[in-house]
Amino acid sequence: MIYPLVRDLAEDGIPVAVTCRVLGFSKQAYYKWRARPVTDRDWNDAHLINAAVDIHHDDPEFGYRFIADELEQQGVPASRNRVQRLCSLQKLFSAHARKRGAGRRPGPPVHDDLVRRRFTAEKPNSLWLTDITEHPTAEGKLYLCAIKDACSNRIVGYSIDARMTADLAVKALKNALALRGGTDVLEVVVHSDRGAQDGLNRSSQHRPDSRTVAAPRTPPQVSSSRAL
Repeated sequence: MIYPLVRDLAEDGIPVAVTCRVLGFSKQAYYKWRARPVTDRDWNDAHLINAAVDIHHDDPEFGYRFIADELEQQGVPASRNRVQRLCSLQKLFSAHARKRGAGRRPGPPVHDDLVRRRFTAEKPNSLWLTDITEHPTAEGKLYLCAIKDACSNRIVGYSIDARMTADLAVKALKNALALRGGTDVLEVVVHSDRGAQDGLNRSSQHRPDSRTVAAPRTPPQVSSSRAL
């Protein structure tokens, strides 16, 4: 806003009329602002912007929809349209927002389809399937990322968090590797959709890095999840 500059220049002896004429607006608009420099709407928008910036800084993958949900959980109610407007003004966009129009950059290369719609396996630790489900609770939303062995139909790893972030998917994969670690998982194929979690989004199907495989442990007897 340029009105504070007019006020500062007036304190230095420059007439308000001259400054307004040079800057291209009327004296009436300036004096109207002087009567009430900050409206309640502007004040509330400023607080919303500060909260949205903090949320986006914690997780750059959040777009305005997730930011609006997070604001509501923090007790700062605001409509999605309002959050979208403020995020656009501050250029707070998801790190995975699609670029449209001519000249857009291509996305990451699509890897070979190692599963080919065959979601079964003849031996354990050859094919893992993973997905994320949302569960509303009395205290807010919870997100569950589970990894299922296609052979035994057992959950071999999972993670739960209040946010659907890349770390949620990565923790589930690390949990599965820790429970079924060792050389037996070096050839496992992890299959997931191309969701918004960058930890598994760069390749919808990939093999775990051997450097992340933990020492072998006995996996718990967990029943299969219908969500998968």
